[in-house]
Amino acid sequence: MTQAVRSREDSRARLNLRRTLCYIVLAVICFLCLFFFYVLVINATHSHFEVQKGFSFLPGTSFSTNLHNALTDANIPVVSGILNSLTVSAMSALLAVYFSGLTAYGIHAYSFRLKNLALTFILLIMSMPTQVSAVGFVSLVTGMGLDDSLIPLFLPKIAAPTVFYFIIQYMKGNLPMEIVEAARIDGANLQQTIWQVYMPCAKAAYMSFAVISVSYHCCLLYTSPS
Repeated sequence: MTQAVRSREDSRARLNLRRTLCYIVLAVICFLCLFFFYVLVINATHSHFEVQKGFSFLPGTSFSTNLHNALTDANIPVVSGILNSLTVSAMSALLAVYFSGLTAYGIHAYSFRLKNLALTFILLIMSMPTQVSAVGFVSLVTGMGLDDSLIPLFLPKIAAPTVFYFIIQYMKGNLPMEIVEAARIDGANLQQTIWQVYMPCAKAAYMSFAVISVSYHCCLLYTSPS
């Protein structure tokens, strides 16, 4: 009996030691990740001369001046750049998630002759590099007179095969066809089935891919050359 109690205490001690080590490692990683943001915020409060002197853990008094200079710099249109990025990111996420979701529902919920061929064709498009169609897309945009607008940046997101693939994979595990068939038997039309049955089941996938799409396009626009 004493050996069993002692063995249980040893196991509990080893478990506590492992948890402690995991917490220490996670705390160090968290510190390393957040420290660079702290440096960024602190440097934003110092003047250029103070930053050159070295890093200081205490905030400075030049934040308002730095913010004014950044917002009024004619060479770097910060405000218009942020608005354009938000517009393109929001529209890209909306179009990609909405139309890809409808396409995924159509292929998942209906049976037709060329269903497998359509699914294969979409997956083949997903594996095609963007650079293959870049030249033709630029020529098309120039011919339509849209080369000086934001429309070409988000309109092609109507056809987003990657988002379609992940949504249809989510639907295969979370939207049983029995639910759709029960809605049809109860007299629900296509719009009611989509908005009252399909959308509630897919809202988790929609929100996840919307956040991912917005984050991706914001990073893409900020890292692209002007």
